[in-house]
Amino acid sequence: MRRSFLPPALMLAAVLATPAFAEQVGEVGVDWLGNDIIVEAIHDPQVEGVTCHVTYFDRGVIDRLQKGNWFEDPSNSSISCRQTGPIVIGDIELGEDGEEVFKQRQSLIWKSVVVKRIYDEKNDTLIYLSHARQVQDGSAKMAISTVPLYGQDVNWTGRE
Repeated sequence: MRRSFLPPALMLAAVLATPAFAEQVGEVGVDWLGNDIIVEAIHDPQVEGVTCHVTYFDRGVIDRLQKGNWFEDPSNSSISCRQTGPIVIGDIELGEDGEEVFKQRQSLIWKSVVVKRIYDEKNDTLIYLSHARQVQDGSAKMAISTVPLYGQDVNWTGRE
């Protein structure tokens, strides 16, 4: 009996391509080649009441056929985060490096778009940084959004 590895491979590719904690809320076609701008809502798993919207480029099949790079999308992205409910902050990293909230692969292996959360204690603000991560040749493509906590009724469940 001969088994095909194609269905399991397709399922694995679908799982790897689906970002955690993200929900697609928009898709805007930008040309006749099938290229789209994808808009996703990201809910921070450690911070209730904050929603970030991230956009990134998704190349169409015709564009991939014309230009090559079959398994790669541009790593440009944009981010905007807002308070969308009562803020409840769990056990978050408080260091300067912050912590990764979201990752979307832009190629099969080499690059991805990452969203990190950093807490600015002095200004009582959550900072969300969207940037490209590449195995080789780091990228300066980045975007930032902030959610000020000053004057808000914030519940910290992760603090002792």
